[in-house]
Amino acid sequence: MTTTHRRFVSYIDRTRNYYAAQGYERPYAWACHAEVPFAPLRRPLSECRVGIVTTASPWREQRAVEGVLRGDKQVYSAPVDPLPERLYTDDLAWDKEATHTEDVPSFLPIPQLEALAREGRIAALAPRFHGVPTDYSQRRTIERDAPEVLARLREDAADVALLVPL
Repeated sequence: MTTTHRRFVSYIDRTRNYYAAQGYERPYAWACHAEVPFAPLRRPLSECRVGIVTTASPWREQRAVEGVLRGDKQVYSAPVDPLPERLYTDDLAWDKEATHTEDVPSFLPIPQLEALAREGRIAALAPRFHGVPTDYSQRRTIERDAPEVLARLREDAADVALLVPL
């Protein structure tokens, strides 16, 4: 008899097991939206201001300054200039043995978007980037965080949001 072994760890299985181990009675329910709330651009990208949304948080020392304290997951905004030297990513799920997040532009493409603006590929980069907490509550994401991010993007007159999850 041949035994087949999986050669990978299913993210879905891992997440369900994690939540079960945390004591949640119901298995994690993956978000599914039959109607996606995206809209076509009203004008060419070269005429659009681009805003950035990330799941990375301000670095530890800046959390109190930015109002993002450990355990207080909330939407925050920070200027794109100057480029942050580092962002806090240790609480997020990524392969910490295979890579690192010391190179901020590798996951927060501010310099790349500024170059595209200089080339005329986009009209401009919004003055701030926005961070959203990695919250496993779909209700809080839909009812609290998403409207807050949208309001901040509108304050920045962003036409397009580039989502860069970590």
